Amino acid sequence: MCWSLQRRPCWATTSCRFFALWPIGPLFLPWQVLTYAFIHAGLQHLLFNMFGVYMFGSDLERVWGAKRFLTYYLACALSAAITQIVVMHLTRAYYPTVGASGAVFGLLLAYATVFPQRTVMLLFPPIPMRAPVFVAVYGALELVLGVTGTQAGVAHFAHLGGLAGGFLLMRFWKTRR
Repeated sequence: MCWSLQRRPCWATTSCRFFALWPIGPLFLPWQVLTYAFIHAGLQHLLFNMFGVYMFGSDLERVWGAKRFLTYYLACALSAAITQIVVMHLTRAYYPTVGASGAVFGLLLAYATVFPQRTVMLLFPPIPMRAPVFVAVYGALELVLGVTGTQAGVAHFAHLGGLAGGFLLMRFWKTRR
């Protein structure tokens, strides 16, 4: 669940009420499918997501250019939001979602696709692995955590939605060539 820094439920704060992603219902507003990715549950959440954008997005932006990178990033955030809305509807969950993690997962997939020979080093434990292996392991872990309900408060299916959206957009770009 999203909480403000004052430890009030986030629906009590204006930013969460209007810009966090709510399930379809009285608090849902159309722009939330993108604005939720620019709100975070705290400083640590923000720093971790922006570290991922920096680590994986900077190389992608150099290869793709700013316009294509932004299109891809926003498409991943949108697909993560749609996936999260569907999961919240199916599970009858009613809580807001915030954070750019779904878009970051899409960046991870693109990084592994564009730079398949690069090595990624985990922080804990420090295990080096090729980028595609890292994405596959991380995606499988998210699926297991989402299905089992482990780590309550983390939108695991939004992460997987960002991966899926990124995959579909890259396939679309590939077929257009």
